[in-house]
Amino acid sequence: MSTTSGETSLGKLLSSLTLVLQEGTFVFLTIPHEQFTAPFLFPLDDIQLLFREVEGVTLVIRKELADKHSLPYQYPSRMITCNVHSSLEAVGFMAHLSTKLAGQGLSVNPVSGYFHDHLFVPVEKAVVAMKVLEKVREDAERATTSTTTTTSATTTK
Repeated sequence: MSTTSGETSLGKLLSSLTLVLQEGTFVFLTIPHEQFTAPFLFPLDDIQLLFREVEGVTLVIRKELADKHSLPYQYPSRMITCNVHSSLEAVGFMAHLSTKLAGQGLSVNPVSGYFHDHLFVPVEKAVVAMKVLEKVREDAERATTSTTTTTSATTTK
């Protein structure tokens, strides 16, 4: 049984996009499967993202937690949350945002949760990434307004 939840229209997603730059620095690390057993080094609640891969378990956690446990990590990043409830079946939303960031030479690691999408960007580029994404929303709002105005003008003739 498949039920669609959330917005699927790319135009609506982009024009209603609100962004939250989450506090703190997040890092990516991997541990072997056999080391990811109970009891673990820290509570599962401290894990932002967990993904099982053939090579090991990928974790995204706060940098201070990795430092506390002397865990090697990569990609210190800030997490930008897209506060729009996108459907898991939405086509092109994350690709559009990633392409806009890439066009400005910005690295991004996108992640989709059930309710929201998240973009991990380098710490030192987070403010620039936010500006790029705000412009994406503004451009989408203008396009929506322009389409609505054109449609209204055509309808009244």
